[in-house]
Amino acid sequence: MDNIASSKLYRPGSVAYVSKSGGMSNELNNIVARTTDGVYEGVAIGGDRYPGTTFLDHMMRYEADPECKMLLLLGEVGGVEEYKVAEAVRAKKITKPVVAWCIGTCAGMFETEVQFGHAGALANSDSETAEAKNASLRAAGVHVPDTFEELPALLNQVYSDLVQKAVIVPRPEPEAPKIPIDYAWAQELGLIRKPASFVSTICDDRGQELLYAGMRISDVFREDIGIGGVLSLLWFKRRLPAYACKFIEMVLMLTADHGPAVSGAHNTIVTARAGKDLISSLCSGLLTIGDRFGGALDGAADLFSTAYDKGLSPREFVDSMRRQNKLILGIGHKIKSRTNPDLRVSIITEYATKNFPATPILDYAREVEGITTAKKDNLILNVDGAIGVLFVDLLRHSGAFSREEADEYARIGTLNGLFVLGRSIGFIGHYLDQKRLKQGLYRHPWDDISYLNPAALQGGMSATKNDRVQVGAAKITSK
Repeated sequence: MDNIASSKLYRPGSVAYVSKSGGMSNELNNIVARTTDGVYEGVAIGGDRYPGTTFLDHMMRYEADPECKMLLLLGEVGGVEEYKVAEAVRAKKITKPVVAWCIGTCAGMFETEVQFGHAGALANSDSETAEAKNASLRAAGVHVPDTFEELPALLNQVYSDLVQKAVIVPRPEPEAPKIPIDYAWAQELGLIRKPASFVSTICDDRGQELLYAGMRISDVFREDIGIGGVLSLLWFKRRLPAYACKFIEMVLMLTADHGPAVSGAHNTIVTARAGKDLISSLCSGLLTIGDRFGGALDGAADLFSTAYDKGLSPREFVDSMRRQNKLILGIGHKIKSRTNPDLRVSIITEYATKNFPATPILDYAREVEGITTAKKDNLILNVDGAIGVLFVDLLRHSGAFSREEADEYARIGTLNGLFVLGRSIGFIGHYLDQKRLKQGLYRHPWDDISYLNPAALQGGMSATKNDRVQVGAAKITSK
């Protein structure tokens, strides 16, 4: 783009040229723009031995064009097309001034014939040498310099003569079009910056050493911050207190697995036994996580902290949820109860009570648990609820976060992320276990499915022995 602008190719001049070399055409554009009023038209016919068009084809076309005032020919060693132009000038078929030069005069310095870059750039006889063709053109009346270096001066001389004779009337130079600055050049000069496709604030891999939230990876190991410390850097962009990092690791350990019967592990096992790969099996299990299984951490944290912040008493909170006919996320367990407590909940709540600066949301949840278990023994604070409320207490009272930051982390899914990360450990374990045991394709047993045949259940209709309803292991047949 810069060459086009500097060679003034955005407007016509008075000089038309024809060249063998396409690469040298760029140089001719530059020379003509600096020594004349610019290029009217330029053609490179190529350096093949038998080109599609010839020098003379274009020179005669330029001769017939009244807008073209002077001609420029750049030939080369090899071939005889230049002689046809010389003959046309001698025969007055070309009457406009012609400036010409045949490159390759250095070929005479070699003891043997030299094949230059183009296929046709080889002199098979003395007549095909650049010197012979330059001499023939000069003898025919063509303006030929002694060397290529003198070509610009000769072009300017011929152009100036035409201007003096009013053959060429210089025109006012139009305003050059605005050419956008080259992007790479502008960026190197510091004039622009590339808009980022991504923004990352947690990790930097560009330097000599990997950084986690600004902490060198060597320091991560030197200071032995553990997986809890790494998670604090990558999730929260800061170092958390040692007790907080320990709590994170405890959560991952406690949520790693809860047996093969839960929906996530079941899906992982079924997918693994279907012959799928680890990633597919893991994703199958992870996709079951939601409010009903493992994904209640965020919801529990939001419910309890919102009620606490509003100043609702535990009784008012429970009554409000009952009136709305909504479940209290984080409360209730299929198996565990007040008389059969979940030891996972006991472990983390006891740790938090001893090590956290304060646990007001946990204390509030415990009071809610007292109300719900009075109604039903298994409506206990489950592990999801315990982790959720304790993480709110940690975020709010560790001194590492502002209140706004604490609320944002609870809102954007951080707590469910803990369950996903922890349970992935168990799901992978189940996948590996099934592969190690070489378990085949799983098919659910028919005696564990209730098959309800509508025809057998409709009143007033007679049933046959084939009309059968399967409930559990019991068979109900018609009589």
